[in-house]
Amino acid sequence: MAQTPRFAPAHPLDYFSSLVAEGSEIALLEAAILLAQDDHPTLDVQAVLDEIDQLADRLRQRLPADAPPAHRLRMLNRFFFRELGFAGNVNDYHHADNSYLHRVLQTRRGIPISLALLYIEIAQQIGLTARGISFPGHFLVKLRLPAGEVVVDPFTGESLSRDRLAQRLAPWRQQLGLPGDDELPLGLFLQTAEPREVLARMLRNLKAVHERQGDLARQLAVQQRLVRLLPGDWDERRDRGLLLAELGSPGEALVDLQTCLDQRPEGPQAELLRQRMAELRGRPRP
Repeated sequence: MAQTPRFAPAHPLDYFSSLVAEGSEIALLEAAILLAQDDHPTLDVQAVLDEIDQLADRLRQRLPADAPPAHRLRMLNRFFFRELGFAGNVNDYHHADNSYLHRVLQTRRGIPISLALLYIEIAQQIGLTARGISFPGHFLVKLRLPAGEVVVDPFTGESLSRDRLAQRLAPWRQQLGLPGDDELPLGLFLQTAEPREVLARMLRNLKAVHERQGDLARQLAVQQRLVRLLPGDWDERRDRGLLLAELGSPGEALVDLQTCLDQRPEGPQAELLRQRMAELRGRPRP
């Protein structure tokens, strides 16, 4: 059953921060639903959780109590991909709605990671062990069955063999100069994605969407969440500082940029940050 939201602080960003605080057990589904609140501030998180529970209950009622895992998986795939019609949004892949779970529920279209979260939640509620995989370029789902693991592409509903996975990985190995399977085996790319990693990937997807559209205000909203989620990621702190500068908040920008310089005084962009800080202070470049 999807987790009931905790008591929410007054500001949605504060609530998100409370869910993803370091050392806490992240309620992944709830935190993922919250990502839509920047565009949909009145979103009812509990209603979204209830809708997911209702879908899972519809499927659970069709399953015998002693149904084996393989049968549960077949029924899940039929229900999720065929009956409900969930699929990848191939016509408008780079739309923010594809990352907002309440919109994915409404439209039945999404990107791999948003579809995966819904698929995993329903799978778990019918007694299957399902986890996300942060596979290069395409988020996947793995399910543990008595006969072994099954990997599913939530974008298409396809079950992927090891050969098919290796084929998908090959261009990334080549592009990044990664060694072959003998040195860096496929299994390393099929590790379970931790909740913080999943949320970071979702937020960076949204960040890319807003960057493509040149929407600085929405970029900043996403960046605020990334900094709360990853407080030790100085690249994300730098990006927030640069956005704050562009949006006319020099004081806040200087705090972020100075923090990044303090942490990485000889970093690859240190000189550029010093120049930007000098501009914000109204002094000539050094």
